[in-house]
Amino acid sequence: MEIELRGITKRFGELVANSNVNLKIRPGEVLGLLGENGAGKSTMMNILSGMYRPDEGEILIDGKPVSFRGPGDGIKAGIGMVHQHFMLVPVFTVAENVVLGVEPTGMLNHLDLAKAREQVRAINDEYGLEVDPDALIEELPVGIQQRVEIIKVLFRSAEVLIFDEPTAVLTPQEVTEFFKIVRSLKAAGKALVFITHKLHEIHEVADRIAVLRAGKIVGEGVPRKTSDQELAEMMVGRPVTFQVEKAAFSPGETLLDIRGLTVLREDDSVDVDNVSFSIRSGEIVGIAGVQGNGQTGLEDALTGLRRVASGTVSFAGRDVTNASARELHRMGFAHVPEDRQRSGMIADFTIAENMALNTYYAPPFSRGIVMDWKAIYENSARDAAAFDVRTQSICEHAGNLSGGNQQKM
Repeated sequence: MEIELRGITKRFGELVANSNVNLKIRPGEVLGLLGENGAGKSTMMNILSGMYRPDEGEILIDGKPVSFRGPGDGIKAGIGMVHQHFMLVPVFTVAENVVLGVEPTGMLNHLDLAKAREQVRAINDEYGLEVDPDALIEELPVGIQQRVEIIKVLFRSAEVLIFDEPTAVLTPQEVTEFFKIVRSLKAAGKALVFITHKLHEIHEVADRIAVLRAGKIVGEGVPRKTSDQELAEMMVGRPVTFQVEKAAFSPGETLLDIRGLTVLREDDSVDVDNVSFSIRSGEIVGIAGVQGNGQTGLEDALTGLRRVASGTVSFAGRDVTNASARELHRMGFAHVPEDRQRSGMIADFTIAENMALNTYYAPPFSRGIVMDWKAIYENSARDAAAFDVRTQSICEHAGNLSGGNQQKM
């Protein structure tokens, strides 16, 4: 199945997300769609999958124009999308998630779980996905949850698979396994779209590249004939250098001092075990490790979200062990969480409301018990412009922003 996007334009108020986009997607090929955060990549693929309707232009499948009224039409046409933020029910099993909405039924119209498991196993075997149909989603690592999303679209007979920033949530080992799955799908004749802004991944897995900047296709090519330098310059629209020139490192006094920190999980097992380190003014400290080895527990303890079982946390010489999140925020602690949609924002709140969540209770954003919305909107508009949050209005729901713009917010 070959797809062509012809003259696609999409506007959100005054914001032009896509402008006169022309693109072809072919079977047995991986198209790498490259662009910065907010370039319009996800919007374009949401149009292709039926999530959005274009304001101008048309979609052709095997040369015939089609019109999608919703994602159901896209699925029926054989187009499936694996979103950056998974759409799974945590308390359901793999099989239950896969068949949700198109459940196989037996006698008396009851869900035939045995048949669902059998169908999941068949897809597993065909593409080497290795997912237990009876496993609960909430107990699976992120990399396996992503495979469940892939099984979902394959179960619905997708011939075109769109991956939206698929490696953003994966460890390096999981990325390697994911690329094996991509190659397996390609060998089966599927058409694949791989959305990313990571140049090395494009060279690893893509057969053809399209670069999107400010909603427009600004270049196309093949990886072996296109250098990282050329791709980066197409992405940002200016000359770039890959040589990092760090300024001389001259840290100041110790600001944060952690001594013998131990943090427990909900089941009282040890998550962080007797950890000690310090961070000085003007210093960036990187903490590395495979997911599940205490990073989240450490992060929660340092931001007031989980109690410290033993040990101390000192900030600027002051003991702040087990201080609340609000107390730490007032001292100058900030926190960008791992899962921005679950822990960092409220999707149904506006951008302005989200930006005020940490400060709504204090001047100048409140006067006693009354919130000063004028001050909130002015501050939010200024910060959104400073951080290049691409939106038509700070009154837009935060859930409508692209993943990159949600992170900026």
